[in-house]
Amino acid sequence: MSNIFNTVFKRFAEFLASPVKRRLMFICILGTVAVIHFFYMGLNRRTFVFYTVDDRIIYVEDRMLKHSSSKEEDIIRYTEEFLLGPVSPDLIPLFPRETKLKSLMFRNRVVYADFSESAALPPLENLSRKPLDNFRTLYDGILRNFSYVSDVRFFIEGNAIFLENTKETGQDRENMVFSPEIDLDS
Repeated sequence: MSNIFNTVFKRFAEFLASPVKRRLMFICILGTVAVIHFFYMGLNRRTFVFYTVDDRIIYVEDRMLKHSSSKEEDIIRYTEEFLLGPVSPDLIPLFPRETKLKSLMFRNRVVYADFSESAALPPLENLSRKPLDNFRTLYDGILRNFSYVSDVRFFIEGNAIFLENTKETGQDRENMVFSPEIDLDS
């Protein structure tokens, strides 16, 4: 038994004598640990669209969000991350910092999201951007990140924001209107 141990140990020591082989082995060990950790954590990549401060160019941030057992929880986590805004200081948030997700429900492939009243205002960092555009961006983000969602309905303090022709055409977001209770363009 000790002969086997000595033989294996001797071969392993010879293998580690080479700096290239030693580094390769450490890289393989680190890679294996990282992959095991990734699958153990259950992370999903989600994309977030924000705009740059200077020239209003679209910028996409990828974030790894923890996967939960509920589809509704995944969408809630994504929406709350979206409301937190970008990580980079060169990007502007789409909604005011005080905007909160009051409730979110996922039923029959449709997401119903209710926001606090501050969602009706543009963020202080970008007063020229219309809230309608921000809701369009969030709408597209939810559909892009969650293939099992077929439509999204937004509410501000219980008042509906109606999206017309978004499900049928897929690209026509120009007909987005707010309910009569909320007038954001004035």
